[in-house]
Amino acid sequence: MPRIMKKRSVKAGLPPGSLIYVGDKGAGKAKVTVVEYQEGKVREASISDLTECFPCSDASTVTWIDVNSVHQVDLVAKLGECFSLHPLVVEDILNTDQRPKLEDYGEYLYIVFRAFSCDGGHCPMETEQISLILGPNYVLSFQEKESPVFGKILERIRTGKGRTVKSGADYLVYSLLDTIVDNYFIVLEHLGERMEALEDALVANPAYPTLREIHLLKRDLISIRRSVWPLREVLNNMQREGSTLIADSTRLYLRDVYDHAIHAIDTLETFRDMISGMLDIYLSSASNRLNEVMKVLTIIATIFISPAHSVGLCGLGGRKLEIPQLA
Repeated sequence: MPRIMKKRSVKAGLPPGSLIYVGDKGAGKAKVTVVEYQEGKVREASISDLTECFPCSDASTVTWIDVNSVHQVDLVAKLGECFSLHPLVVEDILNTDQRPKLEDYGEYLYIVFRAFSCDGGHCPMETEQISLILGPNYVLSFQEKESPVFGKILERIRTGKGRTVKSGADYLVYSLLDTIVDNYFIVLEHLGERMEALEDALVANPAYPTLREIHLLKRDLISIRRSVWPLREVLNNMQREGSTLIADSTRLYLRDVYDHAIHAIDTLETFRDMISGMLDIYLSSASNRLNEVMKVLTIIATIFISPAHSVGLCGLGGRKLEIPQLA
């Protein structure tokens, strides 16, 4: 079960801009994928030498650099130097316990949000922080671990299908955000199926394992809610603020993602109300079961106490009890 909060105590007392990774330590080396594309032309490569990473001077080409496993501090710091990122931005990329937010640095935008995934069944829900840097003709994406969350977008770029290869870097950022929000609904559908199974279990047999599953489900809902609510503000600012890095045509698509985020929030609030009702049902069922047990114990006690009381009376031999007078 992932922790609700990452340990940030390792940065206590350090000056601003200190580059320290905050999060779960990953295994292996980071993977850096560079994709350059324009309509009718796509070039993709996995690189190991970051000297190849530099802002593309050709305005007609969009450069997407995707970095997996941000636990390698030196790699992220080097990439920040290549693109002249502010030290506070690089620090936030390495701190994987950030609240979803949008920051405008003039020459680029810094966007951070969280992604969720679940393979179904009773597997634990997985989450990771994703950071995006939107420049005039480039996008940097940083993931905590290697995952196929952006695989479909990369496939569309390779095949040249859709609007992505015909648009600029801002449309690529929209596509990444849209994919993340769509994955929220996949996770919510899985949580909804778990809730339906729990409701049936509550009616049939409200046992302790059912209560434990309710608490685990409540924890997952809290985790998603902490990420979706701030993301709504991020999307709202992206479609309203006058940054020259986002075209007016892209803002229309961002408005659609904003509507999807609102829908996800409404679903989360409905699930929260259902979880509260399920806890009340469990407590009521447990109380009723306790009353039934106490009723049975009372009947058993009455059966065993009555003969003992009769034997005690018979032992008096019919003699009259005399109560001594107090002087």
